[in-house]
Amino acid sequence: MDRLSVYIMALSHCLKAIVVAVNTRGAFLCAKEAANRLKRGGGGRIILISSSAVASLWPGFVAYAASKATIEVMVKILAKELKGTGITANCVAPGPIATEMFFTGRSKEVVQRCIDESPHNRLGRSEDVAPVVGFLATDVSEWIDGETIRVNSGYA
Repeated sequence: MDRLSVYIMALSHCLKAIVVAVNTRGAFLCAKEAANRLKRGGGGRIILISSSAVASLWPGFVAYAASKATIEVMVKILAKELKGTGITANCVAPGPIATEMFFTGRSKEVVQRCIDESPHNRLGRSEDVAPVVGFLATDVSEWIDGETIRVNSGYA
C-alpha cells in the first residue's frame, strides 16, 4: 500500500469529503454549466473523466473509486435528461497513466503492480486516451450516449 491508499476503517470524513468535492462536485458543476451552454447553442458533447479504479477494485481506494463511480452514474442519467437537446454525455475512464499526478505519492512497488497488471506491460500515456476523448467530441459519435469507455489496455 502507498500513502495515497486509505482503507475505509481509517478514512476520515474530512478526507472523503475532499475527494468527493474535487471529483464528484467538480464534474457535476462542469456538466451542469456545459449542458446549459450547449442547449442554448443547439447541442454538443459533454465528456467527463472517471477512472478505471472504479472497475479495478483496489483496496484502499474506496473514496476515490466511489467518487468516480458517481460520475459514471451521472453520465447515464445526464444522457436521459438531455434527450432531444442534441447533447450527448459520455465518460472516459483511463487506467493508470504515466503522469506526474500518477507517480506522486506512489511507491515503486505500486507502480510496478500497475505495469504487471496491464496486458501491454506498461503504463498508459495521455496519447492513448486523447484520441478517444477526441472521437467522443465529434458528430460521428452521436450514437454513443450515456456510456463509459475504459481506456486501460484491459487493466480493469
